[in-house]
Amino acid sequence: MYTIRDLYDLDHTLAADYLRQFTYPWEALKGIKDMILALGPKLGPDYVEREPGVWVHKTAKVFPTAYLGAPCIIGPETEVRHCAFIRGSALVGANCVVGNSVELKNVILFDHVQTPHYNYVGDSILGYYSHMGAGSITSNVKSDKKLVVIHNGTERIETGIKKFGAMLGDHVEVGCNAVCNPGTVIGRNSNVYPTSCVRGVVPENSIYKNSGEIVEKA
Repeated sequence: MYTIRDLYDLDHTLAADYLRQFTYPWEALKGIKDMILALGPKLGPDYVEREPGVWVHKTAKVFPTAYLGAPCIIGPETEVRHCAFIRGSALVGANCVVGNSVELKNVILFDHVQTPHYNYVGDSILGYYSHMGAGSITSNVKSDKKLVVIHNGTERIETGIKKFGAMLGDHVEVGCNAVCNPGTVIGRNSNVYPTSCVRGVVPENSIYKNSGEIVEKA
C-alpha cells in the first residue's frame, strides 16, 4: 500500500520517468535536485528560465513577492502567491497553488496539488489533486535526529534517510493545522481530520480521525 504504483498516477507529473526507477517513493527524495537540473533544459519553449536553474511556464502566475530558489520548475497555470518561499529542489506541476507564506523544499507536487495557506512541505511527494488545509505541515526530521522508520502496525520499514516528510497519495485531503510526522504515508483518496498528528501509514480510502482511530470510508 506504500509503493509508488500504489500511491500515484504517473500520468500527472513531469517526474514520471524519474519515479519509475524506484519502488518506494521515499527512495526518490535524494535525487530530486539532480532530476530537476536534468529535466529543466529539455522543457521546451513554453518554459522560461528566469534565472539559472529556475524554469517557469509562460502561463504560470508568480506573484512579485514570491521567492523561487534554484533548482525549481513551475508548471502551466500554476499560481505561486504572495510571499511563497520555494527554497529549491521543487518540481511543481500544472494547475497547482503554492499559497501565501508557503515554504517548499525538496518536493515533487503532482498536477492540481493545492498548498494554499501557511503550509510547510519538505522532503515530500504530494500526489495528483492532493490538498493540504491551512496551516498543515510536513515534519521532516525526527526530534532525536535518527533515521526515519515507517510504522505500519507492527511492521517497521527502515528508510535509511534522515529527512523524510510525507508521501500523500492521489486525492488525499489533509485538514487544517494537521501535522504529518516524519515517515507519514497516506494512501489514495484518504482524509485526515483537522489538527491531527499523523504518524505511520494511513490506508487508502480511509479517514484518519486521531491516533489509533482510522475508519474506512463508507
